[in-house]
Amino acid sequence: MGANDMQAVTIHRPTKVAVPQGDWTIEAIQALLDKPLMDLLFEAQTVHRQHWPEGTIELATLLSVKTGGCPENCGYCPQAAEFDTGVKAEKLMAVDEVVRAAQAAKDAGATRFCMGAAWRAPKDRDIEKVAELIGAVKGLGLQTCATLGMLESHQATALKDAGLDYYNHNLDTAPEYYTDVVSTRAYQDRLDTLQHVRSAGISVCCGGIVGMGEAPVHRAGLIAQLANLQPYPESVPINSLVRVPGTPLADSAPIDPFDFVRVIAVARITMPKARVRLSAGRQQMGDAVQALCFMAGANSIFYGDKLLVTGNPDVEADVQLLRKLGLKARQVSTSAGAEG
Repeated sequence: MGANDMQAVTIHRPTKVAVPQGDWTIEAIQALLDKPLMDLLFEAQTVHRQHWPEGTIELATLLSVKTGGCPENCGYCPQAAEFDTGVKAEKLMAVDEVVRAAQAAKDAGATRFCMGAAWRAPKDRDIEKVAELIGAVKGLGLQTCATLGMLESHQATALKDAGLDYYNHNLDTAPEYYTDVVSTRAYQDRLDTLQHVRSAGISVCCGGIVGMGEAPVHRAGLIAQLANLQPYPESVPINSLVRVPGTPLADSAPIDPFDFVRVIAVARITMPKARVRLSAGRQQMGDAVQALCFMAGANSIFYGDKLLVTGNPDVEADVQLLRKLGLKARQVSTSAGAEG
């Protein structure tokens, strides 16, 4: 076909972005996911610029402070004790080790430091030890985040008292698909933990994983669950499954890159004031897809060479990518509070 034979493509650009008040239905979210990609990107970028005019990218670093040996059977996780993935169980890291890692992350430009521990649910004595880590990292002027599994209300309060800014507890997927991914806990368990965290006054970091064999309606269902939380999370990490040999989901078909971009865009539209984090799976995306994700409204990335126990683009590669795109990293503030 020659250039003169090609039909002109019309991109319908909305003059006004309408963000409905109240609950998002799965049907409304599916309609967004089904939009022509250019229209969806335009709408998401318009919402993004309305709510994040400074346009900076938050750099967050994640450290596994207690690796492996988890009794859960999450089908995506190499840290589950029952899966043979080569991950060895390790004890909780010492305070000085964590502080060195946090200082290195800060020196590299990170403003938030997240500590992950492979527990189903920490014991109170574990919370006491993690509280010490939180205080030490907080002392460096970094925002603090932790992901430790299910929490009771008094544990969430103890973490708040220690100075924790954010608690990460992902919903993973839609309720209807959840039992295909994990059977050792219920979806309501995750919602209960989020409520304990919110009631304690800790900001919520909550997202999910796509590319686990779910149908498009399950992606819509995940976003509906997140967007309809009251309030919706301050941080929303969107992960593309990293297929680890030995896990039940290792043979899942990878998500189409454009479908991943769509999920980022719809997360931005439905949760306009949230930090939408481009999380696991970036190593497999390449620069062009990541650039589309930023266009779609992602304004946070996990930064460093490892996410818990899986690979991540290294620091220099991220610096070069942001430079090529003309994006600036969010600077460390004088306060290590949870704002922004």
